[in-house]
Amino acid sequence: VQLQASGGGLVQAGGSLRLSCTASGHTFERYYMAWFRQAPGKEREFVASITEGGGSTLYGDSVRGRFTISRDGARNTVYLQMNSLKPDDTAVYYCAASRSVVRGPHLGPYDYWGHGTQVTVSS
Repeated sequence: VQLQASGGGLVQAGGSLRLSCTASGHTFERYYMAWFRQAPGKEREFVASITEGGGSTLYGDSVRGRFTISRDGARNTVYLQMNSLKPDDTAVYYCAASRSVVRGPHLGPYDYWGHGTQVTVSS
């Protein structure tokens, strides 16, 4: 599986962006999907995740209520809608896919990672 993330950019505080992550292959529906982010000098942070069927989602504390994760099986794509963006949301955002999150959504393990897309929020 190859993951291609897109949709990042520069936005003012309070604005919105939608990230997309498109997966290659024909087994997208079998993967648990997640978004992580990493800011300069900081550890990678769990942002959000969604189950294989899309029926259950989970969010990190810092984004809950502002971000929404969703997936479209017909397009092999997972989305991250980001609203009310803050400068602290500035980071490289990565999508990830897991066959089985035996260690939980935060630790996965995640079998595939995208290359990341930069999100910059100006104050």
